[in-house]
Amino acid sequence: MNAVHRAVLKVSGGRIGYHTAGMPVLELVTTGRRSGAQRAVMLTSPMRDGEAWVVVASRGGDDTHPAWFLNLRDNPHVQVAVQGAPRVPMLASVATPEERARLWPQISGQFRNYAGYQKRTQREIPLVLLRPDAGA
Repeated sequence: MNAVHRAVLKVSGGRIGYHTAGMPVLELVTTGRRSGAQRAVMLTSPMRDGEAWVVVASRGGDDTHPAWFLNLRDNPHVQVAVQGAPRVPMLASVATPEERARLWPQISGQFRNYAGYQKRTQREIPLVLLRPDAGA
């Protein structure tokens, strides 16, 4: 799906693909936990929390976490590009239980697909906050 998304962005000159289902789309670049190689993925961000972009590690309600989540969990120093802007160093953090309790109802209330994904799986779908990396 990421390859298709990138192709749409390229063919449309960025006019199509930077918003999906009412959410902005960002490019998240992580470091592979085994390979050490940079891995880029296109993700929607259902909301901002202050200066943080919030992304949902739903994988469509699959029972396993997405690879990008496992990568940033092991190395939280990531890069994020929004709407074709240059990549910016960011620090990823998995939402604390308190943050998730505050953010999840807002996300699943506005974007019902996430609530459906949670019903399909036994795992608690993590929320990730992407904040500017002051140490970069």
